[in-house]
Amino acid sequence: MTRVAAVDCGTNSVRLLIADVSGGTLTEIERLMEIVRLGEGVDRTGRLAPEALARTFAAMRGYAKLIARHGATEVRVVATSATRDAENRDEFRHGVREIFGVDPEVATGAEEAALSFAGATRDLTGHPGPFLVVDIGGGSTEFVVGPSPAGALSVDIGCVRLTERHLKGGDPPSAEAVRAVTADIDRALDRVEAEVPVRAARTLVGLAGSVTTVAGIALGLPFYDPERIHHSFIAARDVHEVTLRLLESTHQERAELRVMHPGRVDVIGAGALILDRIVTRFGFSDVVVSEHDILDGIAWSLAGV
Repeated sequence: MTRVAAVDCGTNSVRLLIADVSGGTLTEIERLMEIVRLGEGVDRTGRLAPEALARTFAAMRGYAKLIARHGATEVRVVATSATRDAENRDEFRHGVREIFGVDPEVATGAEEAALSFAGATRDLTGHPGPFLVVDIGGGSTEFVVGPSPAGALSVDIGCVRLTERHLKGGDPPSAEAVRAVTADIDRALDRVEAEVPVRAARTLVGLAGSVTTVAGIALGLPFYDPERIHHSFIAARDVHEVTLRLLESTHQERAELRVMHPGRVDVIGAGALILDRIVTRFGFSDVVVSEHDILDGIAWSLAGV
């Protein structure tokens, strides 16, 4: 048995998984998430803001204490879209090394996609393959078709990036702003369709906070319940209805949805729209929602499984 600690530092959140891995079994000890918005302003400035780095490092120091308390022997820190894009990523690297004693890995889009696929599909049974695994993040979205990944691609559409680019004005956003976001998404999906065999997939698997939040709303949950959300089926029509509801709601109305983490209230419209356009474009009747994602893929990799 190996006790591992996986840290995923994305554009919107930093997350921790401490788990025991033995053979083909992963036993979760701690799974935590904090919204730190590391990628705030990166699309515009190309740099990680001092305030964003401070928020991220504060969350990480808390994680480091938990890792030490639980005696994890293997630690891996993976950073994704915002850090890939930032000119001052060395400041991030230095801070992570100081906190965890290991160098962070700034994953390429392909590496991020492969880790997400591994984490999402390992416990996915009873669903026909090939799978299209879609990981909607804050700065980018990863697409991977597999098993034995037949193709993978990361594109720069994410809930934070698109919100900062187009949806910072109206409350709710104007029809013109929504059209601009849709156009960005559709251009990215043109590239996905040209480079990844998405049409070969029989099951769509959706990952990360935008997808799980849409699922929670579609299921009518009074609060966030990962056990109810994990491996739930959300029909395409429900994805579309939830997306319209979110885009037509004010910030206050979205904040009153208790199933949603407060840190997602301002960006969930863009995240839901990404999922809706994927479902519509590629003709899926539903999406299988997974609570297991890149974080689980990192944990499995630490155990050499």
